[in-house]
Amino acid sequence: MESIRISTAQNVDIDYEVAGLGERIAARLIDLAGFLVLYIVAIILMIIASISRSEVLAITLLVIFFVIFIFYDLVCELTMDGQTFGKKIMKIKVISLDGGQPTFGQYLMRWIFRIVDFGVIFGWGVVALISVAISKNHQRVGDMLAKTTLIKTVPRTKIDNVAFSFSLPEDYQPIFKEVVHLNDRDAELIYEVLTGFYQTGNPDLIYAMFAKTKNHIAATLPEGMNELQFLETVMKDYKHLTANS
Repeated sequence: MESIRISTAQNVDIDYEVAGLGERIAARLIDLAGFLVLYIVAIILMIIASISRSEVLAITLLVIFFVIFIFYDLVCELTMDGQTFGKKIMKIKVISLDGGQPTFGQYLMRWIFRIVDFGVIFGWGVVALISVAISKNHQRVGDMLAKTTLIKTVPRTKIDNVAFSFSLPEDYQPIFKEVVHLNDRDAELIYEVLTGFYQTGNPDLIYAMFAKTKNHIAATLPEGMNELQFLETVMKDYKHLTANS
């Protein structure tokens, strides 16, 4: 399972799974379905314009349609945080391989090379299908040159999700009462890191989160407890103490 690491606004690294071929195809089909609807509307309006003998209006509508079709991906990704409407529905987005937000140049590069990935001469997307299927980070040619890829955007964790994720016995006794120094967002970030570890198996995230959390609550690691168990215990203690407060 390929993943890429992204730093949150709280300077906590979280691994995200790279979007696969299926998600990318589905997102593209959703976008094309939107264009089909827009095309039908444009045809109807052009017919109306032809009946009213307004050739200028008909040509204008045709030009507007093609301008939207050509620049749709570039404009959407620039203004919608790396997403088109199809990508947003499929919960995927464009990200730089260094984990940061792509620059205008990167967006422009992947847009320009759409002519290679999806152009008529190159088989209507055959190049993109092959390159996404066989490349390490599921990149099409435009992504390779722009040094970008698409990731699955897991919805941000809410404290309600955290509360129901750790079942506790009625006689549970918390180990780290220092967790009262955490707030809901701290608990959400720890939960996201744990979830990322369960999905990717990357221990680096656990070590980094452990160090931040241990220093934040001024706790010590008991003998026989590892970093993963520490974070899981912190979540259980937080749930217990906040539920009873």
